[in-house]
Amino acid sequence: QVQFVESGGGLVKPGGSLQLSCTASGFSLEDYAIGWFHQEPGKEREVVGCIGSRDPRTAYVDSLKDRVTISRNVPENTVILQLNDLRLEDTGIYYCGGVLYVADCMLGTRFYSGWGRGTQVTVSP
Repeated sequence: QVQFVESGGGLVKPGGSLQLSCTASGFSLEDYAIGWFHQEPGKEREVVGCIGSRDPRTAYVDSLKDRVTISRNVPENTVILQLNDLRLEDTGIYYCGGVLYVADCMLGTRFYSGWGRGTQVTVSP
């Protein structure tokens, strides 16, 4: 069974940082690319960035590329999303999911095979 579990969210002040984790089971990170998405209540899930499978290249949405970093630990089957210089608009639920082809990773949610239930990030003074 393919599963994703996000963790690491919480309350943080503007300008602070959080490190979110995505632990996958049922497959290898070298078989699927992993994407991180951000969703505000009542809005569509929007891509944050991706990391490839066999070739672990990363890509980020332009609006966040200077404040986020994605990395992975293959033996632990875990992908990390580092969020820096957090702003009020970063508040929301962060999800991770798997996609078969890295070329599809940044193209929205339609190609993803599975998702976790998300972890809540709240940025507030």
